[in-house]
Amino acid sequence: MRELMYVQAINEALVQEMRRDEKVFVVGESVQGGSFAATMGLVQQFGPERVIDTPLCETGVAGAGLGAAMAGYRPVVDF
Repeated sequence: MRELMYVQAINEALVQEMRRDEKVFVVGESVQGGSFAATMGLVQQFGPERVIDTPLCETGVAGAGLGAAMAGYRPVVDF
């Protein structure tokens, strides 16, 4: 079994699921920049339509994720 850092495993899982299912998207503050490496490179692979940067407003981001999930999407909300 290969060893990798936890944040790399998260990034790889996000890439795998976003390739598999077009309804998966990431939303949160600074997710396009990948400041914590978990979302690094996602915007280049999947575009800004599926990797959505938001202002600092946790309740708004949580509400957007909840609404998207209720509509059948698979949001990954990053706080």
